Amino acid sequence: MEEGKKIILFDGVCNLCNGAIQFVIKRDKKDTFRYAPLQSDIGEQMIAERGINTSKTDSIILVEPGVAYYIKSDAILQISSEFGGLWTLFSILKWIPTPIRNAIYDFVARYRYRWFGRKDACMIPTPELQAKFLG
Repeated sequence: MEEGKKIILFDGVCNLCNGAIQFVIKRDKKDTFRYAPLQSDIGEQMIAERGINTSKTDSIILVEPGVAYYIKSDAILQISSEFGGLWTLFSILKWIPTPIRNAIYDFVARYRYRWFGRKDACMIPTPELQAKFLG
């Protein structure tokens, strides 16, 4: 694994999650992130190492190896803080209590397949993006 990279674990069959990863890739000008589906071997390994309960968190997890991991709305805010520019304004959302932010996050996560659909298998990155994906 590359030194200093943050890893975004995502639901590889979720259309919303796949769209979010494409969104992040386009804005990751500093090449900060690497990606792995939750369903991949490395995704499952990272989840197990951290004791994350995927029945409660099953869409986006941000891992900073050797530092911390973030789930739900905290993961989203940490990811967006890396974009710079106007995206740093999203940090104001940290003033909203975590339980309220996570309730909104959980509501969207609960209905994401119904609203956005799901794939039969995890997305396969293009050859240009392959180096950004783990495992």
